[in-house]
Amino acid sequence: MSFRVDLHTHSAASPDGGITLKQYRRILNAGVLDCIAITDHNRIDFANHAQTELGERIIVGEEIMTSLGEIIGLFLKTPIQAGQTPEETIAAIREQNGLVYIPHPFETIRKGLHPATLELIQGQVDILEVCNGRAFLQNRHSAALLWAKLNQTVMAASSDAHGASGLGRTFSGLSQIPTSDTLLPLLKDGVLHAKRPTIRGLLYPKINKAKKKVTRS
Repeated sequence: MSFRVDLHTHSAASPDGGITLKQYRRILNAGVLDCIAITDHNRIDFANHAQTELGERIIVGEEIMTSLGEIIGLFLKTPIQAGQTPEETIAAIREQNGLVYIPHPFETIRKGLHPATLELIQGQVDILEVCNGRAFLQNRHSAALLWAKLNQTVMAASSDAHGASGLGRTFSGLSQIPTSDTLLPLLKDGVLHAKRPTIRGLLYPKINKAKKKVTRS
């Protein structure tokens, strides 16, 4: 039996996210996904609340803006400050026994880490995102896959969904629901699934930002 695990999603708490707690619950209960990491930009409050409501099917994460691009921390207990160097950010993740996940590497449109930066932290990366469900204009999947293989780094496929319809298209198939201790070995034996993004999925961040701007005004 394979469990569908998505390690990179954005709730309505992200400035450009829009997935609600009700939608996360529906996706999990319907079996579209079996485990979801909520990785909002520079905050974990929504993820903490969702885990309280939905249990260990939710992984608490954070997409942290470092001084040189974005890094995700998984299995976090407290939020990590934005604006630090990649090395400082990784140290903060490690202090919580979290895992270091690199989203959309090499991309410039979405603040991915530059190859030179990735080389500097190579030995500290737990998981590299080699399939991103929203990659279209800048698809660096081939480069990410090559880097992961050359550096013997665990790979993952995740949706980077900012809206509910983006969930369930790109994910990692694992043999069981992961914990912080089992995620890496499970990913080593996992199967990565990826589908081309829909137009709606690509536009979610802009749509969500516009909606929130109207609401605030």
